[in-house]
Amino acid sequence: MLRLVLRRKRFVVFLLFFALMISCKSPQISGETTVSITADGETRQATIPRGQTVSQALQSAGYQIGSLDKTEPPLYAVLNDGDSIVIVRVQETFETKEVVVPFERQVVRNETLPEGETRLAQAGINGLQEITYRKILEDGIETSQSAVKTVILKEAQAEIVMVGAQASFAPLNISGTLAYLAGGNAWIMEDSTANRRVVVSTGDLDGRIFTLSPNGEYLVFTRKSAKPADQEINTLWVVRVKNTKPALISLQAKNVVHFAEWIPGTNSVMYSTVEPRAAAPGWQANNDLYRVGITNPNNPARILFPNSGGVYGWWGMSFAFAPDGRLAYVRPDGVGLVDQDSKRLKPMLDITPFNTHSDWAWIPPLVWGADGNSLYFVSHAPAPAPISEEESPYFDLSAVSLENSAAATLVRLAGMFAYPSVSPIQRNGKEAAFQVAYLQAIFSDQSESSRYRLMIMDRDGSNSRALFPPADKNGLEPQTPAWSPAVPKEAYSGFIAVVYQGNLWLADSVSGGAYQVTGDGMISRIAWK
Repeated sequence: MLRLVLRRKRFVVFLLFFALMISCKSPQISGETTVSITADGETRQATIPRGQTVSQALQSAGYQIGSLDKTEPPLYAVLNDGDSIVIVRVQETFETKEVVVPFERQVVRNETLPEGETRLAQAGINGLQEITYRKILEDGIETSQSAVKTVILKEAQAEIVMVGAQASFAPLNISGTLAYLAGGNAWIMEDSTANRRVVVSTGDLDGRIFTLSPNGEYLVFTRKSAKPADQEINTLWVVRVKNTKPALISLQAKNVVHFAEWIPGTNSVMYSTVEPRAAAPGWQANNDLYRVGITNPNNPARILFPNSGGVYGWWGMSFAFAPDGRLAYVRPDGVGLVDQDSKRLKPMLDITPFNTHSDWAWIPPLVWGADGNSLYFVSHAPAPAPISEEESPYFDLSAVSLENSAAATLVRLAGMFAYPSVSPIQRNGKEAAFQVAYLQAIFSDQSESSRYRLMIMDRDGSNSRALFPPADKNGLEPQTPAWSPAVPKEAYSGFIAVVYQGNLWLADSVSGGAYQVTGDGMISRIAWK
């Protein structure tokens, strides 16, 4: 009995071993199969070895498959008897066409014209661009078309129509040249607020740079680029505003976001650049400096090589000229001077950078004193625990002396956008003094989003008082106030220009009165020299 059981077990083990050997042996496929192949407008039968893929079958049948051709079923599919293969011949072609770009029509409110009157300021001209299209054809039939390259052969020129919006504001006598940006165009006022004319009517000024030369003869500004923003943000231009028919001069510079300013006593401009990026904020700052003359814009001189720019340097740094041509720099973590001869930065004092927790960085507003012996700037003040220093919502208006590097806080809790602006030198007998205008946040612990009021104080921070707007009115948007230039050989007292609700207002720094100058609600930038 025991022997019988052992024999049965051995037999079962043998069967299992035999089955295992069979399962491990590769399958043997033999014989042939017939498939139909449709290609190039005809269908034919092909006999192929059994078990081939579509790719192998087509190769066996002598068909060539291009890199773009498609098959159904796909090339890797294994065929069975009676299957059908369809080859779709795919072609790629390129075609270039010239396309007319219609000009845009811009309507600009003009307060020099009576209400309702219209005037053509600039005739529209169509542009021309060359577009290269990529076409896909399947068995000779076009299935898709897409533009792969666009070249602008001729830029379109917008038609600009002036529409009268004359307001009944009383004219005011002013000194110097007051320039303002409205609706993408540059205007100036001279001698009187009633004497206005347009000096740049292209409609594409972006407002990043908008500043007059110290003598008020030239305006440097940036224009939006016709290229995509991730390739080119803007371009830098200059115009002589004293000409009755001003001609625009390209400074051959591009991607100027934070800084471009006239070098005192020269007809040259200094500027800093960025590199466009598709990701926010839209650029990576170079933190460099170039000097270019308006008579030879093709040969800029490098003053400062690209650098990291310190904490949050990707956003960028800014600069400010003293009356004698010295140059200060400011960045999120500090203030210092630029040694233009050695092309180096000389730090003066540190500032606690502000963590915005966003895709922008705070650059402390900075300006030189009128005598060139001090710098006024916004400093980041600490907050009580547990708020970290970088997240403190408090900002003071401070000053640092260039004589002994001593710093002092002049106005506590002024706000992160206090934007100090100094008056020209005021002569009072033998004493030469000046005043400081600045913005005071209405909600100092929320100054990032708060509106502001225009304030004025003496250069040492004393005698601070509010000018505009009244306490019962909405405040100003952050901006740099513009002082009226000094009148030669006379004690200075004059207006401060600000933009309020899209209009130009002049606040009297002596009487405290305020006067509305424009009413179209389109002004975004001002400059006064």
